[in-house]
Amino acid sequence: MSVTLRLARSAAWPRRAAITAVFFSNGLGIGAWAAAIPLLKLRLALSDGELGFVLFAFMAGAALAMVGAAHMSGRMGLAGATRVAALGFAAALALPAFAGGLSWLAAAAFVVGFANGLLDVTMNAFASHVEARWGAAIMSSFHAGFSAGGLAGAALGGLLAAFGAGWTLGAAEVFGLATVAVSWRWLRDGEAAPETAEPGLSLPILAALPLCTVGLLCAICEGAMADWTGVYLADVVRVSPVTAASGYAAFSAAMVLGRLFGDGVVRRWGRVQVMRRGSALAAFGLALAVFAPALGTSIVGFALVGIGLSNVVPAVFSLAAGLTTAPAVGVAMAATAGYTGMLGGPAVIGAIAQSAGLRAGMGFLILCALAAVAASRRLRD
Repeated sequence: MSVTLRLARSAAWPRRAAITAVFFSNGLGIGAWAAAIPLLKLRLALSDGELGFVLFAFMAGAALAMVGAAHMSGRMGLAGATRVAALGFAAALALPAFAGGLSWLAAAAFVVGFANGLLDVTMNAFASHVEARWGAAIMSSFHAGFSAGGLAGAALGGLLAAFGAGWTLGAAEVFGLATVAVSWRWLRDGEAAPETAEPGLSLPILAALPLCTVGLLCAICEGAMADWTGVYLADVVRVSPVTAASGYAAFSAAMVLGRLFGDGVVRRWGRVQVMRRGSALAAFGLALAVFAPALGTSIVGFALVGIGLSNVVPAVFSLAAGLTTAPAVGVAMAATAGYTGMLGGPAVIGAIAQSAGLRAGMGFLILCALAAVAASRRLRD
C-alpha cells in the first residue's frame, strides 16, 4: 500500500465510522418499524388490504424522495444532505404511533417513508464518496451496518412489544437523534472524490432490462421481509407480538452474516452466480416458511432469504455501474427498478392476502424469487 493511499485512508476513517453509524441507525429504525407493524395492525384492527395500503404509502414517500434527493445533495453537498436526512428520519419515526386510524397511519407512514428515501439515497451517495477516497471496495461493510441495525431494531421491538408500538418507535427515534448528534462533525465532504454518484431516478436502457428485472424482483422480496414477516408470524403462525419480531430479526442476522463474507463470495463465484444462487436460496427459504408455517421452519426460512438476498442487490448495482459510460447512471437505473419493486410489492401482497390469505401473498414472493433466477440466466459478468 502506497504512503499516499495510507494517508488518505487514515483521513477517511472518521467519515467511514460516522456514515457506518448512520447506516446502523437507519437499519435500527427500519427494524423498529417492522416490529411495530403487527402492533399497529392489531391496535387499529386493520385488514391485510388496509395494511397493504399503509405500506404502499410508506414506499410512495420513499420513491417520491428520490426525485428531490439529487437536488438536495447538489444544494447542500452530500454530507449536509445526509445530516438533514438522518435528522428528519429519526424525528419522523415515532409519528405512526400517534395515528388514530387508517388515514392518519397512512399519512404518517408516507412521511417516514419520504424521510427514509432521502436518507437511503444520500447516505449511499456519501458512502460512495468515502469508498472512492478509500481506494478499495468497502460498500458491503456499510450495508452490513444497516443489516446489523435492522437486527438491533427487531430485538428492540421484541423487548418493548408489551409496551406498545410507541415505545419501540420512540426508542429508535432517540437512538437515531443521538447518532446524528455524535456523528454530525464527522459527516463532512472533505476533498472531492474522484467520482461521486448523483442520486436520482433513471429509466433502464434495453441492455439493462434483465439486470434491472432481477433488482426489481429481489427488492420486492427484501422489502416484504420488513413489511410482512411480523404480520405473517402473528396472523398465520399465531405467535405473540413479542415473538413476531423474531422473523425480521432472523432475516437481518442472516443478512449481516452474508454481507460480512460477501466480497469473498463474489470473488469466488462472480456476481451473476451470486444473483442466481442467492435468488434460488431465497425462493427455497420462502417456500419453507409458506408450506411449513411453524415458528421454527418460518424462522429458518426467513434466515435463508436473508443469506440468499444479502449480496444480490450490491451485485446488481456493481454490474449496473458498468453498463453505461457514467457509472452513476447505471446505479440510478438499478435503484429506480428496486424502488419500483418496493413501491408496488406491499400493495400487491396486501391485495392477494385480502382475497386469498397471507400465505398466498407470501407465495407470490416465491414466484418473484424464481423469476429472478430465470432473469439472471441472461446475464454475464
